[in-house]
Amino acid sequence: MSIDPRPEDCLSSATLVDSAHPAVVAFAKRHAEGGTDRERAVSLYYAVRDGFRYDPYRIDLTPGGMSASSVIENGHGWCVPKATLLAAVCRAAGIPARVGFADVRNHLSTERMREQMKTDVFAWHGYADLWIDGAWRKATPAFNVELCEKFGLLPLDFDGVSDSIFHPFDATGHRHMEYIRQRGTFDDVPLQALIDGFREVYPEGFGAPASAKTSELAKADFLADVAREPQARPGP
Repeated sequence: MSIDPRPEDCLSSATLVDSAHPAVVAFAKRHAEGGTDRERAVSLYYAVRDGFRYDPYRIDLTPGGMSASSVIENGHGWCVPKATLLAAVCRAAGIPARVGFADVRNHLSTERMREQMKTDVFAWHGYADLWIDGAWRKATPAFNVELCEKFGLLPLDFDGVSDSIFHPFDATGHRHMEYIRQRGTFDDVPLQALIDGFREVYPEGFGAPASAKTSELAKADFLADVAREPQARPGP
């Protein structure tokens, strides 16, 4: 695994960016519409963003739970698996793609998440980095449009030219998210580094594999929690 890999090193299938998986290949064939890499990447971005429900309560840090194909199988994912899926389907369509990570400060989240995390820092937020027209373009497909509309977030669009990362403000002008640390880009998800980072930022166990706290969170309903908290917004 390499950090900040070159485009030519970001076309092959990997352990978690499993672009050769039959379900990933089929999804790419179905949704990679357009005559250019930019058009196909944009089409794939919206297919991943809106085709799979965002759910930060169901974090499975096993290799099986973090693969791109797992999002297709489950029908939902949080920021890292959805970014991994976008990278995988782009590779399947012949577009070099890598995964990027940053720590972000989220000023709006659910009470249940705040209780478990003990911080408003979301470590190892994931996005995809796509090689289009000779440059890397950042694309963040986490929040499906229905979720954004329901909870007052501006849907994050992607045109294949400008970087698409989280807006700093929500639809009402209140601060939503800020990037505080870049972790780099990789040819595959650096799973052990991500797990170690979670353990460092969340010493009480949030997000750790087989954590009792994670299991308790997974039993809850993210959408129901946000609906009970008008001020709450999704995490990374």
